[in-house]
Amino acid sequence: MDKNYMVTKSNKLIACNYDLSLQEQKIILTLASMVQPQDTEFKEYEFKIKDFIKLLGVEGQNKYTELPKITKELKKKVFEIREGTDILQVSWLGGVRYKTKEGILILKLDSGLKPYMLELKELYISYKLDNILSLKSKYSIRIFEILKSNLFKKSIEIELEELKKMLGIKGKSYDVYQNLKNKVILQSQKELNKKTDINFEFEEIKTGRKVTSLKFYIHANKSIKSNIKAIDEVCTTTEGKPTNKEENRSTELVNEVKTIFKEDITGIEAKSILDTAKGNISTIKEKYAQAQNVAKIINIVSWMLTAIKDDYQPPKGKVKVGSFNDYEQRPFDPSLENKLLGWENNETDEVGEKFQQAKY
Repeated sequence: MDKNYMVTKSNKLIACNYDLSLQEQKIILTLASMVQPQDTEFKEYEFKIKDFIKLLGVEGQNKYTELPKITKELKKKVFEIREGTDILQVSWLGGVRYKTKEGILILKLDSGLKPYMLELKELYISYKLDNILSLKSKYSIRIFEILKSNLFKKSIEIELEELKKMLGIKGKSYDVYQNLKNKVILQSQKELNKKTDINFEFEEIKTGRKVTSLKFYIHANKSIKSNIKAIDEVCTTTEGKPTNKEENRSTELVNEVKTIFKEDITGIEAKSILDTAKGNISTIKEKYAQAQNVAKIINIVSWMLTAIKDDYQPPKGKVKVGSFNDYEQRPFDPSLENKLLGWENNETDEVGEKFQQAKY
């Protein structure tokens, strides 16, 4: 058992919905780290019972009787993997043997996991076991894996209900978003930043006034001082991975968005605005121009995100008066505009109709 061993898992396995305790996850991930790239079958792996007890943080006089209870409970747990229209029911452990006289524990992964952990060619990640050994929350481990598998995308948006399923959250108290945020998201954010090779920021996506999704912005953790380095644990998934050209273009667009604003906004805020506008720079410029005629905007980024989502239109009434428009403006005369555009009153061609419909 070596903290520098690599855990390799299919992205499909990581995206499944299951509920494992902190100790159960550490057992499975430790086993996964023992699997070698050239293996075609799962092997039996031997561990010293005392080492495993230390790994799981089991304490007290009954620690030697507590470990068999943990593995017995884990062996019962079954989860589902969707393969097209098929649903596979898979167990985690295929075999457990305690050699009590020798102080040895022998474990083997269930054969149903083979397609998701052995001979993987694409759509998988590898990371050092050391990333998760010191984590104290079972949700931190799951969030780490979910975000790690999407590191190449830089960001991922997940609906709250789907996120709770992926994390195995069932308690009614977590139906209150603030509880979920404080006890799961913020706690995981703190742990990952301190102990793993990635960290993240998140944005709350609302439907009306209710938070319904979270958008995670994922970064390599350059501040980590241990021997865990993200560069050594690259996400080897290939699906949807941006090319260097695409990444460079994305950076250019983010920088272009930042130049539109008089206010200082971060790269993440600019990227969020760009994504919300679906990459349309003209839309961003249009909404920002509208913002200049709105008094008392407290948070320009938040206003812009809402303006783009809800497609704010210029007000028909009074507008903010500045040095540019501090004079009495003439009433709008549609007949004059038609003449300037070369349209006569009796000419209502298809283009003219569409233009007028778009205006109103």
